[in-house]
Amino acid sequence: MAKVSVYNIEGKEVDTIELNDAVFGVEVNEHLVHMAVVNQLANNRQGTQKAKTRSEVSGGGRKPWRQKGTGHARQGSTRSPQWTGGGVVFAPVPRDYSFKMNKKEKRAALKSALTSKVEENKFIVVDELNFDEIKTKKFQAVLNNLNVNKALVVLEDGNKNVEISAKNIPDVKTAHTNTINVYDILKYNTVIATKAVVAAIEEVYA
Repeated sequence: MAKVSVYNIEGKEVDTIELNDAVFGVEVNEHLVHMAVVNQLANNRQGTQKAKTRSEVSGGGRKPWRQKGTGHARQGSTRSPQWTGGGVVFAPVPRDYSFKMNKKEKRAALKSALTSKVEENKFIVVDELNFDEIKTKKFQAVLNNLNVNKALVVLEDGNKNVEISAKNIPDVKTAHTNTINVYDILKYNTVIATKAVVAAIEEVYA
Protein backbone atom coordinates (compact mmCIF):
# COMPACT_ATOMS: atom_id res chain seq x y z
CA MET A 1 0.00 0.00 0.00
CA ALA A 2 1.18 3.50 -0.85
CA LYS A 3 1.92 5.76 2.09
CA VAL A 4 1.16 9.47 1.89
CA SER A 5 1.73 12.29 4.32
CA VAL A 6 -1.15 13.98 6.09
CA TYR A 7 -0.93 17.75 6.50
CA ASN A 8 -2.78 20.28 8.59
CA ILE A 9 -4.12 23.55 7.20
CA GLU A 10 -0.82 25.24 8.14
CA GLY A 11 0.96 22.94 5.69
CA LYS A 12 2.80 20.96 8.37
CA GLU A 13 3.03 17.17 8.20
CA VAL A 14 1.17 15.68 11.14
CA ASP A 15 0.68 12.04 10.19
CA THR A 16 0.91 9.42 7.44
CA ILE A 17 -1.76 7.08 6.12
CA GLU A 18 -1.77 4.04 3.87
CA LEU A 19 -3.92 4.23 0.77
CA ASN A 20 -5.88 1.20 -0.35
CA ASP A 21 -4.27 -0.27 -3.48
CA ALA A 22 -7.71 -1.37 -4.69
CA VAL A 23 -8.48 2.32 -5.31
CA PHE A 24 -5.22 4.26 -5.31
CA GLY A 25 -2.82 1.62 -6.60
CA VAL A 26 -4.46 0.05 -9.64
CA GLU A 27 -2.94 -0.36 -13.07
CA VAL A 28 -3.71 2.84 -14.98
CA ASN A 29 -5.94 2.14 -17.98
CA GLU A 30 -5.44 5.15 -20.26
CA HIS A 31 -8.08 3.97 -22.73
CA LEU A 32 -10.81 3.89 -20.07
CA VAL A 33 -9.68 7.26 -18.70
CA HIS A 34 -9.92 8.78 -22.17
CA MET A 35 -13.31 7.18 -22.75
CA ALA A 36 -14.64 8.49 -19.43
CA VAL A 37 -13.58 12.05 -20.29
CA VAL A 38 -15.14 11.86 -23.76
CA ASN A 39 -18.29 10.37 -22.22
CA GLN A 40 -18.66 13.21 -19.71
CA LEU A 41 -18.03 15.93 -22.29
CA ALA A 42 -20.43 14.31 -24.75
CA ASN A 43 -23.15 13.92 -22.12
CA ASN A 44 -22.81 17.61 -21.24
CA ARG A 45 -23.31 18.78 -24.83
CA GLN A 46 -26.69 20.39 -25.38
CA GLY A 47 -26.94 19.48 -29.06
CA THR A 48 -29.45 22.27 -29.69
CA GLN A 49 -27.84 23.67 -32.85
CA LYS A 50 -30.28 24.08 -35.72
CA ALA A 51 -30.29 25.58 -39.22
CA LYS A 52 -32.98 25.41 -41.87
CA THR A 53 -32.64 23.27 -44.96
CA ARG A 54 -33.99 24.34 -48.34
CA SER A 55 -37.31 22.65 -47.62
CA GLU A 56 -37.74 24.55 -44.33
CA VAL A 57 -36.97 28.11 -45.48
CA SER A 58 -40.12 30.10 -46.20
CA GLY A 59 -40.70 31.62 -49.62
CA GLY A 60 -39.02 30.78 -52.89
CA GLY A 61 -41.99 29.06 -54.45
CA ARG A 62 -41.84 31.14 -57.60
CA LYS A 63 -39.14 30.75 -60.24
CA PRO A 64 -37.19 34.07 -60.15
CA TRP A 65 -37.01 34.39 -63.95
CA ARG A 66 -37.81 32.35 -67.01
CA GLN A 67 -35.60 29.45 -67.95
CA LYS A 68 -34.08 30.80 -71.17
CA GLY A 69 -33.19 34.01 -72.89
CA THR A 70 -32.32 36.26 -69.90
CA GLY A 71 -28.55 35.85 -69.90
CA HIS A 72 -28.71 34.68 -66.30
CA ALA A 73 -27.94 31.20 -65.13
CA ARG A 74 -31.11 29.17 -64.76
CA GLN A 75 -32.60 29.28 -61.28
CA GLY A 76 -35.58 27.46 -59.85
CA SER A 77 -35.91 29.17 -56.47
CA THR A 78 -34.52 32.07 -54.46
CA ARG A 79 -34.24 29.71 -51.49
CA SER A 80 -31.58 27.49 -53.06
CA PRO A 81 -28.38 27.28 -50.94
CA GLN A 82 -26.39 29.58 -53.24
CA TRP A 83 -28.82 32.45 -52.64
CA THR A 84 -28.68 34.85 -49.70
CA GLY A 85 -31.47 33.79 -47.38
CA GLY A 86 -31.52 30.34 -48.89
CA GLY A 87 -31.43 27.05 -47.04
CA VAL A 88 -28.28 25.45 -45.65
CA VAL A 89 -26.81 22.36 -47.26
CA PHE A 90 -26.63 19.45 -44.78
CA ALA A 91 -27.90 21.77 -42.03
CA PRO A 92 -27.19 20.80 -38.41
CA VAL A 93 -30.21 19.57 -36.48
CA PRO A 94 -30.78 18.95 -32.74
CA ARG A 95 -29.26 15.67 -31.64
CA ASP A 96 -28.24 13.76 -28.55
CA TYR A 97 -24.46 13.26 -28.29
CA SER A 98 -24.55 11.20 -25.10
CA PHE A 99 -23.53 7.56 -24.99
CA LYS A 100 -23.57 4.94 -22.28
CA MET A 101 -20.53 3.79 -20.36
CA ASN A 102 -20.72 0.71 -18.15
CA LYS A 103 -20.59 1.18 -14.38
CA LYS A 104 -17.52 -1.05 -14.06
CA GLU A 105 -15.73 0.97 -16.73
CA LYS A 106 -16.55 4.24 -14.97
CA ARG A 107 -15.25 2.93 -11.65
CA ALA A 108 -12.08 1.59 -13.25
CA ALA A 109 -11.47 4.92 -15.01
CA LEU A 110 -11.93 6.85 -11.74
CA LYS A 111 -9.52 4.54 -9.92
CA SER A 112 -6.99 4.97 -12.73
CA ALA A 113 -7.26 8.76 -12.50
CA LEU A 114 -6.81 8.72 -8.72
CA THR A 115 -3.87 6.34 -8.99
CA SER A 116 -2.16 8.60 -11.54
CA LYS A 117 -2.43 11.55 -9.13
CA VAL A 118 -0.92 9.48 -6.31
CA GLU A 119 1.93 8.32 -8.56
CA GLU A 120 2.64 11.93 -9.58
CA ASN A 121 2.63 13.05 -5.90
CA LYS A 122 -0.28 15.34 -6.66
CA PHE A 123 -2.72 13.81 -4.20
CA ILE A 124 -2.61 15.74 -0.91
CA VAL A 125 -4.36 14.55 2.24
CA VAL A 126 -5.23 17.00 5.02
CA ASP A 127 -6.32 15.94 8.49
CA GLU A 128 -9.43 18.16 8.40
CA LEU A 129 -10.74 21.23 6.62
CA ASN A 130 -13.36 23.15 8.60
CA PHE A 131 -14.02 26.89 8.83
CA ASP A 132 -16.08 28.68 11.47
CA GLU A 133 -16.90 31.41 8.94
CA ILE A 134 -16.95 32.00 5.20
CA LYS A 135 -13.56 33.52 4.41
CA THR A 136 -11.96 33.38 0.96
CA LYS A 137 -8.67 34.76 2.30
CA LYS A 138 -8.48 31.91 4.82
CA PHE A 139 -8.99 29.28 2.12
CA GLN A 140 -6.35 30.94 -0.07
CA ALA A 141 -3.96 30.82 2.90
CA VAL A 142 -4.52 27.06 3.16
CA LEU A 143 -3.65 26.65 -0.53
CA ASN A 144 -0.52 28.76 -0.07
CA ASN A 145 0.52 26.68 2.95
CA LEU A 146 0.12 23.49 0.90
CA ASN A 147 1.94 25.13 -2.06
CA VAL A 148 -1.00 24.46 -4.37
CA ASN A 149 -2.64 26.71 -6.96
CA LYS A 150 -4.86 24.78 -9.38
CA ALA A 151 -6.71 22.22 -7.28
CA LEU A 152 -9.75 20.00 -6.96
CA VAL A 153 -10.78 19.97 -3.29
CA VAL A 154 -12.92 17.01 -2.24
CA LEU A 155 -14.97 17.72 0.89
CA GLU A 156 -17.35 15.90 3.17
CA ASP A 157 -21.06 16.72 2.89
CA GLY A 158 -22.22 19.66 4.96
CA ASN A 159 -18.94 21.56 4.73
CA LYS A 160 -20.64 24.70 3.40
CA ASN A 161 -18.29 27.33 4.85
CA VAL A 162 -15.26 25.85 3.12
CA GLU A 163 -17.20 25.26 -0.09
CA ILE A 164 -18.39 28.86 -0.32
CA SER A 165 -14.98 30.21 0.72
CA ALA A 166 -13.43 28.51 -2.31
CA LYS A 167 -15.97 29.77 -4.85
CA ASN A 168 -14.22 33.02 -5.76
CA ILE A 169 -10.74 31.54 -6.14
CA PRO A 170 -9.76 30.96 -9.79
CA ASP A 171 -8.64 27.46 -10.79
CA VAL A 172 -10.13 25.87 -7.67
CA LYS A 173 -13.16 23.60 -7.62
CA THR A 174 -14.82 21.80 -4.74
CA ALA A 175 -16.53 18.42 -5.01
CA HIS A 176 -17.97 15.72 -2.79
CA THR A 177 -17.25 12.02 -2.60
CA ASN A 178 -20.27 11.23 -4.77
CA THR A 179 -19.57 13.94 -7.37
CA ILE A 180 -15.88 13.44 -8.18
CA ASN A 181 -15.24 12.50 -11.78
CA VAL A 182 -12.35 11.65 -14.07
CA TYR A 183 -12.50 14.91 -16.04
CA ASP A 184 -12.09 17.13 -12.95
CA ILE A 185 -9.34 14.93 -11.50
CA LEU A 186 -7.31 15.28 -14.70
CA LYS A 187 -8.16 18.94 -15.28
CA TYR A 188 -6.73 20.19 -11.98
CA ASN A 189 -3.05 19.88 -11.11
CA THR A 190 -3.63 18.66 -7.57
CA VAL A 191 -6.35 16.77 -5.71
CA ILE A 192 -6.82 17.73 -2.06
CA ALA A 193 -8.87 15.46 0.20
CA THR A 194 -9.42 15.11 3.92
CA LYS A 195 -8.77 11.86 5.77
CA ALA A 196 -12.53 11.35 6.10
CA VAL A 197 -12.98 11.74 2.33
CA VAL A 198 -10.20 9.23 1.60
CA ALA A 199 -11.89 6.72 3.92
CA ALA A 200 -15.25 7.34 2.21
CA ILE A 201 -13.74 6.90 -1.28
CA GLU A 202 -12.11 3.64 -0.24
CA GLU A 203 -15.35 2.41 1.29
CA VAL A 204 -17.30 3.09 -1.91
CA TYR A 205 -14.79 2.05 -4.58
CA ALA A 206 -12.59 -0.60 -2.95
